[in-house]
Amino acid sequence: MKAFLFDVDDTLYDQLQPFQRAYLKMFGEPEGVDLERLFSQSRKRGDEVFEASQLGTISMEEMYIYRTQKSFADLELFISPDQALAFQAYYQEFQQKIFLSEECRSMLADLKGRVRLGIITNGPGAHQRNKVKTLGMEEWIPDQDVFVSGELPTAKPDLGIFEYAREQMQLSGEECYYIGDSYENDVCGAVGAGWKCVWFNRRQKPEGAIKPDYMVTTEEELHRLLVSLL
Repeated sequence: MKAFLFDVDDTLYDQLQPFQRAYLKMFGEPEGVDLERLFSQSRKRGDEVFEASQLGTISMEEMYIYRTQKSFADLELFISPDQALAFQAYYQEFQQKIFLSEECRSMLADLKGRVRLGIITNGPGAHQRNKVKTLGMEEWIPDQDVFVSGELPTAKPDLGIFEYAREQMQLSGEECYYIGDSYENDVCGAVGAGWKCVWFNRRQKPEGAIKPDYMVTTEEELHRLLVSLL
């Protein structure tokens, strides 16, 4: 039986939505501010210090300050460390209100029982598992098939986290498909681990030298593709 393992952030739900809500609550209407670009820069800047935060070289608070200040500065917006932490608090508040779209729920219902389903996600254990719980993923994926980098000595794009998930789920390499939005973490990581890869390129970012097996840009396309792969 094939196995489809998913990323969480910006794959199973639209991560831009809680980011936008946090900005609106803290700063009001974004006059002249491209929130989608700000969000993309926030993810890019977060990736720059993610490994250091996982290793404990910097604290999570320091990571949040760096990510937020740098991404705002990329758009020539300047905020203090206290403002960066306040923004992060609002962001986390709205991440507790994330939800699966009807398209995503329909897709998971079509897949359940026909393939093995799992999750591989980067981030602190409690934080990521809370997102999984908020999304109601236990309806489709058992807790033992959710793998969080913060609970392991490895993180995407390192092949170790893919190998760990494969071994724990007792899968063979050719059965494994990984679905994620990040080119660097998800595409490069899955391809490097020898998995089939579906790049959910929700933000329509440019492709690099490493090619995914499939690329889609909408939830509807993802739904149709995964059903066709059964």
